[in-house]
Amino acid sequence: MDFSSWIGRTETCEDNLDPGHAQRVALSLDESLDPQAVLPLMWHWAFFIHGEPYARLGRDGHPQQDAFLPPAGDRSRMWAGGRIRFHAPLALGRPARRASRIVDIVEKTGRSGRLQFMTVEHLYTQDDALCIAEEQDIVYREPAPPVLQGTQPAPQAQWTHAVAPDPVRLFRYSAVTFNGHRIHYDDRYVREVEGYPGLVVHGPLIATLMVRAFTRAHPELSVQSLSYRGLRPLIAPRTFQVAGCLQDGDVARLWAEQDGTLAHQGEIGFTRA
Repeated sequence: MDFSSWIGRTETCEDNLDPGHAQRVALSLDESLDPQAVLPLMWHWAFFIHGEPYARLGRDGHPQQDAFLPPAGDRSRMWAGGRIRFHAPLALGRPARRASRIVDIVEKTGRSGRLQFMTVEHLYTQDDALCIAEEQDIVYREPAPPVLQGTQPAPQAQWTHAVAPDPVRLFRYSAVTFNGHRIHYDDRYVREVEGYPGLVVHGPLIATLMVRAFTRAHPELSVQSLSYRGLRPLIAPRTFQVAGCLQDGDVARLWAEQDGTLAHQGEIGFTRA
């Protein structure tokens, strides 16, 4: 499929950042939230959602016909990673806007066959001020057996937190992000159709938990930027660890590991109080 004509396509999405929905996001993450607070880091993924009617959904529960992104066809559309800069917090209960643009589409070949990588830019503003600048990498993958084994050993961690991705946690996160992808909640489908040995943990959830582990370990540091990418899926209900270590300068390395090998990795840029 040639998607080059889609480069430059744009869409906008308005959201009032409902504090009631933020409380549901908090419950999905097993967090507490002051309804007068600003939106915590990474929670913007549960807002600014353009849903599609059932007629536009594919067999996997993802939109087969999307008003913004190209059609997936017989490929699986998955979140591969991204880069975020945090300029200012988003205030709850006030109007905000996300302006999105498809900036690049590249074909590559990986271990699972041909891959189409798409980079989408999102700019989040409130009161005409830029709050978050983000680039998301989305991959369109041909049908192929999933790559489940890690090859990179996890480094020595300075902080770590164990996560038990039970089906209720995955279902709740799917619900608050309005994610219909069946690999996250339909055990029979994910085993018999997609070929995974169990439910797949959401990439955005893993990134959110990696950042949360950092902020809990270093509440005195202010996150300025994040880059992250997935290396392989994490399968429920087996426990995995989100961990990290400080690097030279104002940089921290983050990762999610299972059985001693990396599954996701990232890097945070921070400032000191």
